[in-house]
Amino acid sequence: MSVLLDHTAGLVGLVLVSFLSATLLPGGSEAALAALLATHPEQRDAAVLLATVGNTAGGMVSYAMGRFVPRKELPPRLDTLRRHGTPALLLSWVPLIGDALCLAAGWLRLPPWRSALMMALGKGARYVAVASVVV
Repeated sequence: MSVLLDHTAGLVGLVLVSFLSATLLPGGSEAALAALLATHPEQRDAAVLLATVGNTAGGMVSYAMGRFVPRKELPPRLDTLRRHGTPALLLSWVPLIGDALCLAAGWLRLPPWRSALMMALGKGARYVAVASVVV
């Protein structure tokens, strides 16, 4: 029973770290994933899935925050995001700009379900790459 709790606690912690690191708070979800997989490589698939879900949920919190920012004239640097639309959110995993992309997507009122899908695809690919290096 304690082994099951250890495995579950690690995965729950990974979801929390992944969620928080996708918001405007700093975090190290890749390091948390690597540490978990270094000790429990058998949890690779579950860990990648949960890190992706947690990080995407955090990205959607930033997206939702963007929806509440009053709309004014479109700043020129957001015109590129508007032109590319939701596929630009494949880059939401990139440090520093990823959080801003999610926030801007909400501000631009990009479609939420497509935004979440693109975030998940980009973030998931990053976690697959990290897991492939560790395991």
